[in-house]
Amino acid sequence: MTDLPQVCVCYLTRFSDAGEPQVLLGRKKKGLGLGNIVGLGGKLEPGESALDAAVREVEEESGLTVTAGALIPMGVLTYLFPHRPAWSQQSSVFVTDRFSGIPRESDELNPQWFTIADLPVDEMWDDARQWLPGVLAGRPVEATFTFGADLATVVARD
Repeated sequence: MTDLPQVCVCYLTRFSDAGEPQVLLGRKKKGLGLGNIVGLGGKLEPGESALDAAVREVEEESGLTVTAGALIPMGVLTYLFPHRPAWSQQSSVFVTDRFSGIPRESDELNPQWFTIADLPVDEMWDDARQWLPGVLAGRPVEATFTFGADLATVVARD
């Protein structure tokens, strides 16, 4: 299904001062997923690779700098919305613990560090609980999630 719009998401990780693994997430301030806590990312621009888009989106949404070489590809997620086909998309997933700068709020989201052991999955897209902990533990993912009529609940996973 490569005809779907292409997007990317990047999860920046670090250890807290107490030594706990953390991930940078933010509450979406506009657009698709408004109000949800999400990873940094967005749509690929024409001719842009997922890797280049992830580098650009991290900078735009958080002010942090990452390099393409620092990003670890962790898989591809396909999201199908039969009740709102315009929302269907395919997302390349990246993880990195190599970045520079201090996170700052953008017009898209307000980045915040969360402890990986206590991810806010109840405030994220419904699919996140099924794959994000694994990705953050180093397990690649390739899955298709189909959302129901409420546009929020996963009704099938392939």
